[in-house]
Amino acid sequence: MARQAAGRVAGWPAAALLAVAFAIAMIGTTLPTPLYPIYQQAFGFGELLTTIVFATYAIGVVAALLLMGSWSDHLGRRPMLRAGLVLAAASAIVFVLADSTAWLFPGRVLSGLSAGIFTGTATAALVDVAPRGRKARAGLIAAGVNMGGLGLGPVLAGVLAQYAPGPLRLPYLVHLGLVVVAAIAVECVAEPVGRAHRPRLRPQRLAVPAEVRPVFVRAAIAGFAGFAVLGLFTAVSPAFLDSVLHNTNRAVVGALVLAVFAASTAGQVASARIGDRPALLAGCAGLIAGMLLVGSSLPTASLPLLVTGAIVAGLGQGMGFRAGLTSVTVAGPADRRGEIISTYFVVLYIGIAIPVIGEGAAASAFGLVPAGMAFAAGVAVLAAIALALLTRRG
Repeated sequence: MARQAAGRVAGWPAAALLAVAFAIAMIGTTLPTPLYPIYQQAFGFGELLTTIVFATYAIGVVAALLLMGSWSDHLGRRPMLRAGLVLAAASAIVFVLADSTAWLFPGRVLSGLSAGIFTGTATAALVDVAPRGRKARAGLIAAGVNMGGLGLGPVLAGVLAQYAPGPLRLPYLVHLGLVVVAAIAVECVAEPVGRAHRPRLRPQRLAVPAEVRPVFVRAAIAGFAGFAVLGLFTAVSPAFLDSVLHNTNRAVVGALVLAVFAASTAGQVASARIGDRPALLAGCAGLIAGMLLVGSSLPTASLPLLVTGAIVAGLGQGMGFRAGLTSVTVAGPADRRGEIISTYFVVLYIGIAIPVIGEGAAASAFGLVPAGMAFAAGVAVLAAIALALLTRRG
């Protein structure tokens, strides 16, 4: 039944409401992307500090995944979704109040904590409420909503920054309003998981059993490279467009980042249809081709090449990410899957943070174009290593 006695909904109507809340939460995590050049001018910092500010988001995500990753199994989905929305609202408030660089760090950490909670809890809740026999489809919907929300954040902020007043405050005020909508959506959904009588709220252990390590290494290298690409576009693409391509339209930044995440979603859907190993092979090849295009776009100052490279790399990232996650999940023993998956995600979020900081340091020392080309080459090499390992296995 779609409606419960308490007036809350279940089934596909509940999935739709959860998808709305999920998307809104993820929108907040990428709102700052097109605003970084404005922050740089307002607060007087450079590209290296921009990448460090961006990377603090990963600290929040990893902390939430490790400390609270399994809490919704014991406390229920809705309490943890509420907590995620409170953190999203707190992040938006910090950014609204920000009058110096120091405010940006807690704003990003709070955003990461919100994303870390929502990524696992909302995905699990969507699968929980889906009708029997439609669980796999619900998982794909969750992945699409996740990436869609991440892509819509820069679009929302970019359009508002370009065409409305208060570019450093209005996007977050709008997001606060959306968080209220998300909270209402969550409250309308029936709780799919009962609260444990004695909740066991313990941190998630990180480990990879020996028999899983060959599969894990191949998937982790590809995933690391793919998430480095996401980090590049969500942290540094505004600088590429502004300083290298001389395009200062913030809405264009948003559209470029949306293209990457939309392509990632398409890659995840495609990977579900062709199998894990072919998807990993295709994903690595897509990352190599996409990074060659991105690297070529910088010295030639070509926006079409950059966009094409973003789409190709996004497809490769999506295919490699989903196939890698599925392969390590299936390869591991059932009683240790939680720690294997958590370890995999920690590797991915290291990939979204550390290489980008390196790019920022290189940009400060050598310039954006050489740093961007070196970054693209490094990601292509990592993807080639993963491709070689997969081919060797074949």
